[in-house]
Amino acid sequence: MVWACVPRVDGDPVFSALLDDEAWEAPDARGFWAIELENCAKIEQHYVRNTPVLVTRQTDAQGNAVEFYDFCPRHKHQGRMYRPVAFARVVRPVAGSPRIRVRLRPTTSWHSEKVPISYGSNHIRLVLSYMAMRVSTNAPIGLISQESWFRLEHDMHFFMGPDESFSDALRPAVERMLDDTIHEWQVWVRGLAIPAEWQEAVIRSAITLKLCQHEETGAIVAALTTSIPEHADSGRNWDYRYCWIRDAYYTVEALNRLGALDVLESYLVYLRNIVDGARGGHIQPLYDVRGNATLEEREAACLPGYRGMGPVRVGNAAYSQVQHDAYGQIVLSSVQGFIDQRLLRMAGLSDFEALEVVGERAWQVYDQPDAGLWELRTRAHVHSYSAVMCWAACDRLSHAAAAMGLAERETYWHERAELMKARILQSAWRSGSDAISATFEDDARDASLLQLLDLRFLTADNPMFVGTLKALEKDLRRGNNMLRYSTPDDFGEPVTAFNVCTFWLIEALHRTGRTEEARSLFEEMLSRRTAAGLLSEDIDPVSGELWGNYPQTYSLVGIINCAVLLSKPWSVMR
Repeated sequence: MVWACVPRVDGDPVFSALLDDEAWEAPDARGFWAIELENCAKIEQHYVRNTPVLVTRQTDAQGNAVEFYDFCPRHKHQGRMYRPVAFARVVRPVAGSPRIRVRLRPTTSWHSEKVPISYGSNHIRLVLSYMAMRVSTNAPIGLISQESWFRLEHDMHFFMGPDESFSDALRPAVERMLDDTIHEWQVWVRGLAIPAEWQEAVIRSAITLKLCQHEETGAIVAALTTSIPEHADSGRNWDYRYCWIRDAYYTVEALNRLGALDVLESYLVYLRNIVDGARGGHIQPLYDVRGNATLEEREAACLPGYRGMGPVRVGNAAYSQVQHDAYGQIVLSSVQGFIDQRLLRMAGLSDFEALEVVGERAWQVYDQPDAGLWELRTRAHVHSYSAVMCWAACDRLSHAAAAMGLAERETYWHERAELMKARILQSAWRSGSDAISATFEDDARDASLLQLLDLRFLTADNPMFVGTLKALEKDLRRGNNMLRYSTPDDFGEPVTAFNVCTFWLIEALHRTGRTEEARSLFEEMLSRRTAAGLLSEDIDPVSGELWGNYPQTYSLVGIINCAVLLSKPWSVMR
């Protein structure tokens, strides 16, 4: 384990070696929890089917082998969901006479302080700056303390959680947690409405997206890591462990297509609190998982960064940016609450009235400059994508009003949406290049304009979209990869392609009749996944190497959306 933050995903890493370049065997190396087979020659990994429970098998040259089960407990217990801040590990001998060692080297205060560790008869206590934690185990404490190799002759169990005595017998309790966690996840997956093709990829993406939700509040983070660069030594190192209104919208939209309404319902609770706290309708691009608005950005000087490619950033200054597309995503995420009768709590008049404040804000700012969805730090334009998202806010408010029988408000928001659409097309269309521009001020390309179809701003056969798609492919497509944009930004010219943009291209290709090309490109994108079946944010178009924070919700959303769109129907498969 080289990366884990407590007590929340946006907290301080207790394991931080992912962002350290210290040699693994160095005496001072820390920030990891390693359980290793002596003279290991082969490592194999897989997930327990339809769960996030990871199984690792290590084998040496003589055939001695061990298996590890790594999981975070999450299951129903005494009428509620049991999901402690805890990591459980089960180590089993499966062949021969394997010898292992356990190296537990936590960090605290972003690697800047040494963690006081004390040893009991059956536990290890870690005093972190933000909380004390305890590792309860039936492994030999003395041998762990001195990191000795020893023979593994029976199953060993580890439970790392809050500094409390483990009340039950450890072995049966952890085994029961493992069984119950597996069952809980498999039952959740059973309720998904998945496409007939690419089922494994869709299921893995859905599980991981659900893991990106902070269940206590419903917030959905953009990724589980910080500061993995977009490409080598780029300085494009950002902290993605927060809830972007934009990213969360795309996540719930994808999971809605699979019928995972539990994620939507929890997120709507979070969103209603954000809307309630908005002053004058202003919505920030992002908040932390508890809904806090201030995310001051700083650098963790004691961590050199992923493969030594710092800086390591904590917090994200984008919280103070103006990004107008958030208004559309607020409404787009919320409108299902007025329509979908499956929901436990359907939205009502007070919810509609709160969203109207957001809609008024969208109407006021849609043709004003902002930082855009790519969060440019030193410049502002009137971005077409932001303007279209503001249009979507007003358009979908008219749909919500219709669902509630509010004819006057339906007309009000429909008329505003029509005025906005006409203005956007007038200001963004460039007859010389036969395309919609990324901004109102110039003639630039931006892959986000591929979303004009999904947002129903234009249809696939509209000449304006056909011309825009052609121009985007010409300027931004690099083989089978799609850049976000190609013009220099605050850090120079982009080098890597943005994976979700390639998925947007796949959707556009399919909807404009190029289905076989879309399927081929989708298959190629699936082949780029890691062994765990996941994707990061970016990819090098030349080498194919993955870059950026991982796992990235945008990229997993792309897998789900394209699979649902491209799959053959179940009636053909059965």
